[in-house]
Amino acid sequence: MTSTTSHVLPECWGHRGASAAYPENTLASFEAAIRDGAEGIESDVHVSRDGVLLMFHDPSLERTTDSKGQIRDRDWYGPGGMEHVRTVKQPKQAIPTFVETIALLMKPENQHVKFNIDVKVNNEPKQVFTLIDKTITSYPDWKDKLAPRIILGLWHPRFLSAAKAYLPHCRRSHIGTSPDIARKYFWDHCDAFSMWFPGLATADGEKFRRECKQAGKKLMVWTVNDPYQMMEAVRWGVDVILTDLTKTWLELRTALDGDYDKVGARYTRSFLWTGPLYYTAVQYGLVLMTRRKLEKIAGSFDHVDGELNTRAAVVSVRV
Repeated sequence: MTSTTSHVLPECWGHRGASAAYPENTLASFEAAIRDGAEGIESDVHVSRDGVLLMFHDPSLERTTDSKGQIRDRDWYGPGGMEHVRTVKQPKQAIPTFVETIALLMKPENQHVKFNIDVKVNNEPKQVFTLIDKTITSYPDWKDKLAPRIILGLWHPRFLSAAKAYLPHCRRSHIGTSPDIARKYFWDHCDAFSMWFPGLATADGEKFRRECKQAGKKLMVWTVNDPYQMMEAVRWGVDVILTDLTKTWLELRTALDGDYDKVGARYTRSFLWTGPLYYTAVQYGLVLMTRRKLEKIAGSFDHVDGELNTRAAVVSVRV
């Protein structure tokens, strides 16, 4: 007999859209994730030299497009502008602007979809948040139909003050690899935490998961493409799975909804003891490297506004 589950299964958010099937961070990828049934999409932002906000992961164009150069050193408009750049991966796509992406999300059929904006530390906080705000508030019904669906993903504490000042109507999340960094710099300032999957698999990761649940903080996990990891994230009770493979998680979620015990039993936890990324010593080194990289670009975590080094209470807005 098929059993039904009372488990609340995580939402599906397309990481850079349905990026396993389509060129990442393109309108085609976003549309595919929505078409698959994802409740949200995730994308990254950079600003061009002429002040256009673009949905793109890397600070430079080489890896995914037929062009090259740093985005901040290239114009969007003009004969040699990035508006003419196309992806290497088929089907070839243009780089979407933030304006185009919001227009997609504001279509009547897409107004249920949430949007996680990964704010890269290469940006200047005031500039990037001002541009985001300008687009959001250009819609007459933005307070009800748009702002509640947007969550700002912040890697560096330097971005917290500007996010509060220029986008107080948007929720904030910390994106990171370390529960310790999340606690120390972001806990009182964010409603959600978007964490690296291996970082939640350690003893401290387990403690952090409990703390989030007790405090009512939403927990998102990235980038989860393996069904065994997806099932483990379900066991952890996370709220959102960020994945390149939206169809894979949605199909597994449907199966779990039909018979949780039978389907879940197929996915063992042995991988947690066979992969080096799940060992604390390895993670310590990777977390340290990530922090140093972020601080090289945006400055020391500890040299931020004094208000962010206190445990001051902030208004909490539920995800």
